[in-house]
Amino acid sequence: MRRIAILGATGSIGGSTLDVVARHPDRFRVTALTAHRDVERMFELCLKFNPAYAVMADTTAARDLEQRVRGAGLDVVVLGGTDGLVEVAALPEVDIVMAAIVGAAGLLPTLAAARAGKRVLLANKEALVMAGDLFMAEISSHGAELLPIDSEHNAVFQCLPHGDGDLPARGVERILLTASGGPFREYAAGDLHEVTPEAACAHPNWSMGRKISVDSATLMNKGLEVIEACWLFGVDAGRVEVVVHPQSVIHSLVSYSDGSVLAELGNPDMRTPIAHALAWPERMVSGVAPLDLVAVGQLDFQAADTSRFPCLRLAYEAMRAGGAATAILNAANEVAVAAFLDRRLRFTDIPSVIDEALSALAPGKAGDLEQILDWDARARHVAQRSVGAHQTHIQAAL
Repeated sequence: MRRIAILGATGSIGGSTLDVVARHPDRFRVTALTAHRDVERMFELCLKFNPAYAVMADTTAARDLEQRVRGAGLDVVVLGGTDGLVEVAALPEVDIVMAAIVGAAGLLPTLAAARAGKRVLLANKEALVMAGDLFMAEISSHGAELLPIDSEHNAVFQCLPHGDGDLPARGVERILLTASGGPFREYAAGDLHEVTPEAACAHPNWSMGRKISVDSATLMNKGLEVIEACWLFGVDAGRVEVVVHPQSVIHSLVSYSDGSVLAELGNPDMRTPIAHALAWPERMVSGVAPLDLVAVGQLDFQAADTSRFPCLRLAYEAMRAGGAATAILNAANEVAVAAFLDRRLRFTDIPSVIDEALSALAPGKAGDLEQILDWDARARHVAQRSVGAHQTHIQAAL
């Protein structure tokens, strides 16, 4: 019986994880669940799974949940705030931590899980984008086990050669991350100017949260995955390539020096990589329907267009720049996406805000957590100012 803490239980990854876990009650016990502020959904999960701990990042929401839990007579310890997230991520009675909190908010509890030597199922790519060097060092020094949950990185993990050592020395030439292209793949550049948050969140293949859906539409999600792949697999950005594959059936590929290319295929359902990581090195039922290649019929591939979607280019540039550049990139993107979702920024201004933050802040060292969080705060300040300037221009145009 493996005991699991799910950080971000009310999100799409959290929901998929609970679905897989519920199919194997003899193998997994839900020990801790966390959420931001969705008290109604968290209370439902407490009734269904009866975790030992429930955490709300929002302290007001934590007080509300505490009242509901007590009123229902549940024996659940309710905690609040970042300290509560960090505490349950490092609990001695937890074996596996699903790190599925979206954005920079997931960094501290994910680091806590690594430092506690857990099996960390990493869906929070920002932990590596913001603090890749630090995070990988903590995984190594504390004997934690890191398994990727992003469908692309999980696919790469499954296609890599067994054993230790440098990937190029073991014949790996390239890692190819597939991208659906998002909802605007066929749009002309001029048509992107007035797209709405609703259109950006209507992903053609995957069911995801609003922030990640917008990142997919701008291709920033793929850019963040390039950075994540570099840290996860110990390769430079020149060995990671993005290929647009609209069907989302091939989740990623690994190209070898002998001409072989290995690919992992499956229906676009996050329960597949989740079940793989939960059971690894074994396999178990995920609830995902078998892939019917005849029904799929055709697999298409295109080059990624960084002229229409410059966020991907910015991510490559930040990774090559090193230091705090990727933390700046991530923070500015979070600010810009939030402003777009609030209708304070045009879709096509998202990369402009990010570029302006990267240009304004010459990235220095980011060797420890304090430095990383300082760069994050500075980048958010610059990006907020940039959003304000773009918003003023939009209002003037109207």
